Amino acid sequence: MLYAWELQGRPDLGPVANALGSGGPGADQRAVALARAVAADAARLDAEIAVAVEHWRMERIGVVERVILRLGVRELMDGAVPAPVAISEAVRLAHWFAGPRAPAFINGVLDAIARRLGRL
Repeated sequence: MLYAWELQGRPDLGPVANALGSGGPGADQRAVALARAVAADAARLDAEIAVAVEHWRMERIGVVERVILRLGVRELMDGAVPAPVAISEAVRLAHWFAGPRAPAFINGVLDAIARRLGRL
């Protein structure tokens, strides 16, 4: 859902979710709520990521990796799950959906952010 949202130029997430069938009664409501939180707070999440990646512009980070990082940062900020779990979930997504170097990149960025937020 967030990947489609990003590729479409970050419109309102509602129509994107509906078009993907992600907002219906069978959808995992936690996932939809997390996606909505990420979309609503993307600028702040990107600012957190930008601090951690120092010499990288957000545009240089692949779309899949940006989406995974935003999800991970949102979970770190929410504090609903332990930081190692949030990081591990993000790294797992990177293994499934991103390139071979992405898991290490995702891990390093989220580890730095978790430490800065006092979560590790």
